[in-house]
Amino acid sequence: MSKRVLLGDIGGTNARFALLDGGEIGEIAHLKVADFPTIADAITDFLARHAAGGPPSAAVLDIAGPIERNRGMLTNSTWVIDGAELAARFELRSAKLLNDFEAVGWSLPALHPEDLFPLGGSAAIDGAPMLVIGPGTGFGAACYLPGDNRPMVAVTEAGHATLPATTAREALVLARMRERFGHVSIERALSGMGIENVYQAIAAVDGVTVPKRDAAAITHAALDGSCATSRATLDMFCAWLGAVAGNLALTFCARGGVYIAGGIPPRFPDFFAQSDFRRQFESKGRYDSYLRPIPVHLVTKPDISFIGLKSFSESGITAPGGSPAH
Repeated sequence: MSKRVLLGDIGGTNARFALLDGGEIGEIAHLKVADFPTIADAITDFLARHAAGGPPSAAVLDIAGPIERNRGMLTNSTWVIDGAELAARFELRSAKLLNDFEAVGWSLPALHPEDLFPLGGSAAIDGAPMLVIGPGTGFGAACYLPGDNRPMVAVTEAGHATLPATTAREALVLARMRERFGHVSIERALSGMGIENVYQAIAAVDGVTVPKRDAAAITHAALDGSCATSRATLDMFCAWLGAVAGNLALTFCARGGVYIAGGIPPRFPDFFAQSDFRRQFESKGRYDSYLRPIPVHLVTKPDISFIGLKSFSESGITAPGGSPAH
C-alpha cells in the first residue's frame, strides 16, 4: 500500500493540498473553494494532477470550522467535510480532521531558528508546554503539550474571552468598543477586523475625524507616519497582544516558548519588536520574574500548517472526536 498521505489546509475561501511522501511535503497547490461543489471534487482535481507516485493511503486535513466526531463544516462555505466519507470515497485507511489552529500547534516542535524572529526572553525549558497565538482574520490560540511521550495539542476559544484593559488609555478605548459591541472579546481588537475597531474607538476617544480605512491601510499609515491615529492603533494593538500573550502563557505555564503566528504581526517585525509588546507580556506583578525568561518568537515561515499536519501524521495519534473552532 502507498505510504503517501494527503495533507489539506481548508479555509472558507481557499483550499490548499499537498502530498507527504517519504517524509517530504510536496508542492502545495492552491484551489478556490467556490470552484468546487464539494471537497471530494477538489481532492479529485488535485489528485488527478498529482497521479504520479500512486494514490495516497491516508489523509490529514485541518479545517476552519467546528469538528465533531471527525466531521465538520466550514464557517464561510457550504462544504461539509466528513472523514469517514472521504476515507470510503478515496479508499483511504483513515482521513483525520483537525482544527486549523490545532495543526499550527503541532508545527511548533518542528520549527527552526531560521523560521523565527526573536522577541526577547532567554532559553526555553525542554519538555514544557509551547503556546502559539495568531491574530489574523480572527484570533486563534493553541498549546502544544509534550506530555510523557504522548504529545497533544489543546485547542482553545481564547479569541472569545474578554479583552482586558491594562492602562487608563486602553480602558477609555475599551469603553467605546463596549458601547458598540456590549461584550468586547480579544478578537474584537486583536484581528484584522479588530484593528479597524480600535482605530475607530481611538478616533472617538480623541475627538478626531479620520478617513475610513481597512486594517491594511491603517497599518500602512501607521508605519509611514502619515496618520497619528493609525500609529496609536498599531501601538495599542502590539501592547494589547503582549498583555494577552502573557495571560495565556501563565494559563498554560508555557515555559517552552510562545509563538506569534497569524497574518498580521509578520508584516511589521521590526516595529513589533520595538513596541510595548514585550513589556506588557512580562508585566504581571508578582509573576514578572516567571515570564521574563520565556522566549517569544514571531513565526516568519509560511505554510506552517503543513508542517503541523506532517507532525500529526507521523505521531500516530488518533484525532480526537471533536475539537472546537476558534
